[in-house]
Amino acid sequence: MMEQALNETFKSIENTSLVDKVENNLVQLLQQKKLKIGDSIPTELELADKLGVSRTVIREALLRLRMMGLIESKKKKGAVITSPDLFGNMSKSMNPHILSPETLREVFEIRLVLEIGMADLLYHRISKEDIKALHAIVDDEPPATQYHLFNVEHEIAFHGKLYEITGNATLKKFQKMLLPVFDYVHNSGLLKKQSLLKMFVSHKELVDILENGDPEKFRNGMRNHLENHFARLFE
Repeated sequence: MMEQALNETFKSIENTSLVDKVENNLVQLLQQKKLKIGDSIPTELELADKLGVSRTVIREALLRLRMMGLIESKKKKGAVITSPDLFGNMSKSMNPHILSPETLREVFEIRLVLEIGMADLLYHRISKEDIKALHAIVDDEPPATQYHLFNVEHEIAFHGKLYEITGNATLKKFQKMLLPVFDYVHNSGLLKKQSLLKMFVSHKELVDILENGDPEKFRNGMRNHLENHFARLFE
């Protein structure tokens, strides 16, 4: 009984290892064929023959590609290339409670970099209606907001609107994943303890820069707005 169990375990490990290799080979093969969205991929039989493995292994590797959103099944066409949801799988793993301290800190840094770097997109795509909406958001904030390091509700309302104005849907999705992690890191003790806050550019002042300034002034203003976060990273 023990020997049979061991044999089955080793067989399972062997098959898993083979499926991993086939999965990687399949991705490379599809790239080499330069297939586009909607193009049919080779059949299971053709792939099994091409890669020299069983159809069972091919089927399991294809299942992984389906779960990743790289292929999908179509009537009369079989499996076809599809455009994957870049953040579908990532959002499931973007749980601050299961990420390492190093990864959490790096995600914290990514958000800072993105918001300083969005200046040109904002200036090319912002409208008068957007400016009015931003004014309404900051008018709804309490006067003390500019002295607070981080308030997740205010951040989502104001910075979420900035991401929306960029017109970049991928950036907007990424922001939705970043903010909860950012909030967690801020409150977790991973960074240096919050010191006495310095004055910084407020949300209201950022709106004024968007209305009357230029991309360079906005980059400087946003960097100043985030100064206390940077201080916790480097000081």
